[in-house]
Amino acid sequence: MTIPNDHPYSKRAAALLEQLRTAGEFKVLQTIEGPMGPTVQLRRSDGSLKEVLCFCSNNYLGLANHPDVVEAGIKGLQQYGGGTASVRFICGTFTPHLQLEKRIADMLDVEAAYTFVSCWNATEALFPTLATPQDIIVSDELNHACIIDSMRLASGIQKGIGKLIYRNNDMEDAAAKLAEASSRVGEDGVIWVITDGVFSMEGSIAHLKELRALCDAHNALLVVDDSHGTGVMGKTGRGTHEHYGMAGTDVDLFTGTLGKALGGAAGGYIAGPRFAVETIVQRARPTLFSNALPVSTACSADKAIEILMNEPHRVKALHDNVEYARSAIRAAGFEVLESPTAICPIIVGETAKAISMSKRLLEMGVYVIGFGYPVVPEGEARLRVQISAAHTREHLDELVSALKQL
Repeated sequence: MTIPNDHPYSKRAAALLEQLRTAGEFKVLQTIEGPMGPTVQLRRSDGSLKEVLCFCSNNYLGLANHPDVVEAGIKGLQQYGGGTASVRFICGTFTPHLQLEKRIADMLDVEAAYTFVSCWNATEALFPTLATPQDIIVSDELNHACIIDSMRLASGIQKGIGKLIYRNNDMEDAAAKLAEASSRVGEDGVIWVITDGVFSMEGSIAHLKELRALCDAHNALLVVDDSHGTGVMGKTGRGTHEHYGMAGTDVDLFTGTLGKALGGAAGGYIAGPRFAVETIVQRARPTLFSNALPVSTACSADKAIEILMNEPHRVKALHDNVEYARSAIRAAGFEVLESPTAICPIIVGETAKAISMSKRLLEMGVYVIGFGYPVVPEGEARLRVQISAAHTREHLDELVSALKQL
């Protein structure tokens, strides 16, 4: 039946939506016609198309529409169909899943990997499966929402001695929280330290070397969600650990996505020691009760990683574009965080202002999203500019020209 307008939920939802519209914080979903690239075709409200420069995608290496990536997905669909319509332990594993997981493990130089339909799904599986009431999780305060939800879903942690949050990238506070965790955890307990490799709203990077040293000092395990670092950080794009000259085995467990630099479609993974990955396969609810990654996506992502590993010049092109863009944005009068990542946030303050600036940029043919509460804290709304290896210098100059007009 249709929920009547006078139902309590209908009234509540209507009031919330009207509040967002009045405050200028209502989000509008843009419709893209055609593939993702450095430029995209947006469908306007009058039905016409407008080509705009795209600076809001996570398509960091420009692989989302790479002909080999597209062809691999088509061949996978033709050979294997849409899927098995089942979870993997029943009858849902195809050869491309196994090939992709080996490719991920090789890329990160770890023993094993296992894929999911999204990195959110992968991270959601992590702590509810591996953590127990005897454990403590030590987490950076700016970690992605999927990490926060994974901790919330870990009933063992909620019933046990819990979690500790340290200030973003504050190693003194992280050391204090680890010392507290060591004093509280029992002989059979495990201390888990988890951080984003690249913080998605800040464009900053975690201090992985310092965290590794702290973990070693307190017999803790280091987990890194490197969704915005894989394909971006390090000389060959292996991730934030490579940026620091660390080996893949210096991180105890990775979570990551296939939906950003690695093809841009969907999918996520957990990677690390074989026994930990096997525990996920055997016990994680998202693996036992949810279908496998679509095989076409698995084939596309596998090809994207192959391209990444064989064509390091793509990573170099991205790094050059990032350096050029940051310098030009700063020269235009905006404050942008100094960082080697492809995320360039411009802090503007209020959510309505960020959304208004985003709309004006789009009118000028530049697609940049304004982020505000609840994605970021109140008063810290921003324009998040994201750079791709596929952008030309002309694209970057047009971005800066539009920013100057603001």
